[in-house]
Amino acid sequence: MAGPFPIRYKGGGRLKHVDMLGRRSIVFGGCSALALIRLAVPAIAAPTSRIPQTEDEWRAFLTAEQYAVLRLAQTEQPYSSPLTSEKRRGVYACGACDARVFSSSEKYDSRTGWPSFKMPLARAVREKQDRSQGLSRTRVECGGCGCHLGHVFGDGPPPARLRYCLNGAGLKFIPA
Repeated sequence: MAGPFPIRYKGGGRLKHVDMLGRRSIVFGGCSALALIRLAVPAIAAPTSRIPQTEDEWRAFLTAEQYAVLRLAQTEQPYSSPLTSEKRRGVYACGACDARVFSSSEKYDSRTGWPSFKMPLARAVREKQDRSQGLSRTRVECGGCGCHLGHVFGDGPPPARLRYCLNGAGLKFIPA
C-alpha cells in the first residue's frame, strides 16, 4: 500500500512512495518501543534513594545488622532471616539502595540457611574475588551502590550450577 511519504533519491531519481512505515515512522516507532520496554522492565541497578558517601552516613542510614552485612561484609547467622523461607512472587532489592538484584523466580531452597538464587537480574550485581578468611571465593556486590550482598558458589542447580548465597539482612523483598 502506497503511503503519503514521498522520497526523492539523490541524483534526480524518480519520486517513489513508501508504505506507512516510512523512515520517520520507523525511527519514532523504534524510540517509542524502547520507551515502552523501559517502562515495562523494572529498574535493575538504578538506586531509588541518595547513596551515602561516607561511612558515618552509611552508619546513620542502615541498621546495625545491615551495616555489618552490607558495609563490613559480615555474614548473618544461618536461618536468621525471614527471607530464607519467603515463597511469594516478587523481586529482591538491595537493602541499601533499593536496586532490584534478584527475581523470586530464580530463588530456590539450597538448605544452607541463607536465601539462595540461581542467577541475578541482568547487570544488577558485580562479582569480585574475595580472599578473606583464608578462602578464595567470589563476592557478590550490588551493581547500584557496591554494597556486599553475599557470595556465589559453583555448587548450585543445573544448568549454570551457580548458587548465589546472600544475606537476608542485605536484601528487601518487594512482592509482585
